[in-house]
Amino acid sequence: MSNGYNGKILRVDLTDKTVTEEHHDEAFYRTYFGGSGVIGYYLLKEVTPETDPLGPENRLIFAPGVLTGAPVAGPGRNSVGAKSPLTGGYGEADVGGFFGAELKRAGWDGIVVKGRSDTPVYLSIQDDEVEIKDASDLWGKTTAETQEAMQEGMGDKQARTALIGPAGEKMVRYACVINDLRHAAGRTGMGAVMGSKNLKGVVVRGKKGIGLADEKKVADMAKWFGENVKDLSGSMTEFGTPGVLMPLHHSGGLPTKNFTQGHFEGAGEINGEAMNEKILIKRENCFACPVNCKRVVKTEKPFEVDSIYGGPEYETLGSFGSTCGVDDISAVAKAHEICNAYSMDTISAGVTVAFAMECFEKGIISEKDTGGLALRFGDAEAMVRMTEMIAKREGFGDLLAEGVKRAAEQIGGGAEKLAIHVKGQEVPMHEPRLKHGLGLGYAVSPTGADHVHNIHDTVYENSIKALAPFGVVEPLPADDMSLEKVRMMMYVSNWVHFANTAVLCTFVPWNPEQKKELVRAVTGWNTSVMELMKAGERSATLARLFNVREGFGAADDALHERFFEPFEDGPLKGVGAQREEMERATKAYYAMMGWDEQGVPTEAKLYELSIGWAQGERKIERKKINRKQKEKGCKMN
Repeated sequence: MSNGYNGKILRVDLTDKTVTEEHHDEAFYRTYFGGSGVIGYYLLKEVTPETDPLGPENRLIFAPGVLTGAPVAGPGRNSVGAKSPLTGGYGEADVGGFFGAELKRAGWDGIVVKGRSDTPVYLSIQDDEVEIKDASDLWGKTTAETQEAMQEGMGDKQARTALIGPAGEKMVRYACVINDLRHAAGRTGMGAVMGSKNLKGVVVRGKKGIGLADEKKVADMAKWFGENVKDLSGSMTEFGTPGVLMPLHHSGGLPTKNFTQGHFEGAGEINGEAMNEKILIKRENCFACPVNCKRVVKTEKPFEVDSIYGGPEYETLGSFGSTCGVDDISAVAKAHEICNAYSMDTISAGVTVAFAMECFEKGIISEKDTGGLALRFGDAEAMVRMTEMIAKREGFGDLLAEGVKRAAEQIGGGAEKLAIHVKGQEVPMHEPRLKHGLGLGYAVSPTGADHVHNIHDTVYENSIKALAPFGVVEPLPADDMSLEKVRMMMYVSNWVHFANTAVLCTFVPWNPEQKKELVRAVTGWNTSVMELMKAGERSATLARLFNVREGFGAADDALHERFFEPFEDGPLKGVGAQREEMERATKAYYAMMGWDEQGVPTEAKLYELSIGWAQGERKIERKKINRKQKEKGCKMN
């Protein structure tokens, strides 16, 4: 065991029922760090353009980072990656809890799974002892039932889990992987990939510990953060992420009724204060973190919710609440419970239900299609029922389980105009008509619309202290889309991509210098902020290159048409994204990232990032990209 890493990856072949070790040296970890960097490496190396995302040759990768498991606030996370069944491109989701730290403590820096078992199985890891076990009696069970059985099978209630429920088994295209019942690797359909392999879950117990280069420095940083957590984290302990709901509502940036509005009359009924008053029973944390931003809720009938599944984040309140026009916080909590029990992304699920509601209200679908369910905005009971139908792939829910893009193509009649997505992934709960740089981030994101590896412009309207180490010294308005904003967005996004390699929580506000010191204390590397930034840029470039091989290009880097339509009322009345502005910003972003006009990373950029090995892959697929660009009538060439 070295400082920050163990030097070995677990390889699992479910077809042959074999497990092996793969060893890597320090250069590998210093180049890719872990998380999204390792995922990009394996996907580009081992998954071909012909690979079916739900086929046995896809890789499912569990990837902690070099910081994961260090006893300090922030690095309690891991990433999960594969070719996405939702977008057909690069798939990755990041998740908190305790599973990632436990995997590192068991001596493993990641798991790469290929193949498909002929019967349901799960993976049991106790330090060096790894077994593929029968899960036939667990198939069809919820995540809570599954975790209990796996922990009993290991004889250890402290064992940590990464699981799927029935939505993952049925390959809902936005099914997710659930860590420890309350933490979701939510986006891009990683749970569906897990289900396609007949892999019910992973249970792990590790007792080896984590190597630290400077234990005292790590302990001092943990102590300092704990003593200053109230000042550093603001309202995150009191309200968690739901605390942002009301500010977004007042500014006109709260997605409402399938993104037709930016403010919601019922916002006060589903915000952080309402949760605290009505349904919150306690607050919890992730590994080694004193912020305690996680919510645990409980409700009574008619929407009875079991506290074992934790409670909703802001994204869930927005997707099942304002986006569906629902102001019943108990109903939103119930939808969240269904998603965690069945393993389903709350963002995609909520936005898909909202899409169906708008289709219903516009007469594109009817009760004949929905099995008698009147899907109208504001109907809490219909929202909860359709969420359950999607999770079980029942009736009309079976179609909606395909995501808004595929569902709209099947429905027709103008439904495509109501399917709010980028690259096939449903848009999160942040409005690009409020945050213009975020809109660019949605468009160029390798995973489709994503709010995590992105800029949130409102944060940098008044203070840019966190960006000073990158040479960004002037704040910019949220609605600015100048080339200066493109530069700011690029640096912010690459820095967050670093966090996804390390793997660090973005809600723990370590500044760049502190993150550098943390990496030094854990690994012993004489690193710099520049090296960490380059790790993030490398990760983003690997993901981009994977998408290029799959046929994605400039034509796919676009916002949904709805965001170019000005709001008709509210605080942002008359405001919409500007098409020419967005096209100019996209071209500038390509150039700043070292990509050509089609968005393909140049040979020089690959070598500058120490991934020149990927140049051969780029050359092989270039003709295919050009063909697909031509077919789509790309305007960015």
